[in-house]
Amino acid sequence: MLNRFQVGHFGLLALALGSLGLAYLGWKKSNRDPSPLPQNPYVQVFFNQAETHRYKDPYRQIRRSGENLEQVLLDAIDQANISVDVAVQELNLPYVANALINKAQAGIAVRVILDNQYSEGWSGRDRNWIRQQDSYSRGKYENLFAFGDIDADGHVSPDEAAKRDAILMLHQADIPIVDDTADGTKGSGLMHHKFIVVDNRTVVTGSANFTLSGIHGDWLIPESQGNANALLHINSAELATAYTDEFNLMWGDGPEGQPDSLFGSPKPMRSLKTVSLPGSTITVQFSPHRADTPREQTTNGIIAQALSQAQQSADLALFVLTDQGIANTLAANPKIQLRTLIDRSFIYRYHSEALDMLGLSLPDHRCKYEKDNQPWHVPIKTVGYPHLADGDKLHHKFALIDDRTVVIGSHNWSKAANNKNDENLLIIENATVAQHFKQEFERLYQKAKLGRTDYLVNQMRKMQEKCGTSQF
Repeated sequence: MLNRFQVGHFGLLALALGSLGLAYLGWKKSNRDPSPLPQNPYVQVFFNQAETHRYKDPYRQIRRSGENLEQVLLDAIDQANISVDVAVQELNLPYVANALINKAQAGIAVRVILDNQYSEGWSGRDRNWIRQQDSYSRGKYENLFAFGDIDADGHVSPDEAAKRDAILMLHQADIPIVDDTADGTKGSGLMHHKFIVVDNRTVVTGSANFTLSGIHGDWLIPESQGNANALLHINSAELATAYTDEFNLMWGDGPEGQPDSLFGSPKPMRSLKTVSLPGSTITVQFSPHRADTPREQTTNGIIAQALSQAQQSADLALFVLTDQGIANTLAANPKIQLRTLIDRSFIYRYHSEALDMLGLSLPDHRCKYEKDNQPWHVPIKTVGYPHLADGDKLHHKFALIDDRTVVIGSHNWSKAANNKNDENLLIIENATVAQHFKQEFERLYQKAKLGRTDYLVNQMRKMQEKCGTSQF
């Protein structure tokens, strides 16, 4: 096994050999690949694992299927003549950092908001601290240090960090950055937004963090294509104003000012806002909401309301689904065709509503069941997880309703997103946009593991033996 921080020449060789194989396999277009769909001129949609497009990963130099979401970000930033506002949980893409620096040096106003966990450069992290983190965090830093070790000598030099550590690059260029401790606290739940506003007229948003793993793929896993994600590029001054207002609440008076930034539930109530574009109606909602907010006025309540309007079908592609109210809404509409995909790492957790859909309950490690759990009396078999490359997650947060309405955003369908995290959600009525999400869902669904899988059945049996209960 590779030493975590001394990848050296072996790590580089493994990456190169993997790249050679994937350059052939990923670039060769199958006759069965779907054709690219037309884009709406005002609302454009991009998927990093789409089989309709090919691109060359600018860092790993791997030719692979998918749309280059980093290029979507770069193109938007390149159009800026006045301002660029970036609010994203995590950013580690050097080309994006360079683009922001170049704009700032050209006199364009650039502001960046990050989650406090990611507001300092990774290259300055203490190695002992990193070794004490959970396996996910250790793996993240292992990949970043390997990525930064350009000459493969086993360590990241200051010169290498200045080229590969995106946040360090921003700090060195004096780009103003705020995180969710700017309100005088230790941080909100998560500053989980993923959006850019350019010149108060263009919004780029979706489910993707601006990271290697969120867009291109893990550095040390050549077959990785990045977590399955979407970005939307929307031209609307009215929508951009709504996102700028959200940004300004968090920005306050900027870095090193008064602790007047607002993150999390202390924000004022932001009501639904609907904007119209030629051929499109777009509704935006920001999270979180205070605990005393009526359910129907919260983001999860708005998602449930949209799902309740389904007449024929609802296709869900989600990182997590743990909101009981949303599951209950779906259960109350049994006549529609419901298909649900959830990330493999979350789908069978005791509080996952996928278990409800399957008519099952799993206790937690203490043999306790989720409070108010409601397994469906009429289970469905069309719930499961997609097959993805090693290291990749289903990071989508979208629903396609009746093949015409899309629900999409940074907002996971969870209590934390509803009541703690800084999030955004869009509901888009547009037939062309809907077809893009239809194509993406079908791509994921055709190779999905559905129903009561062998793994799930084994988990049920293990918990029966441990807890002495049976809720098949």
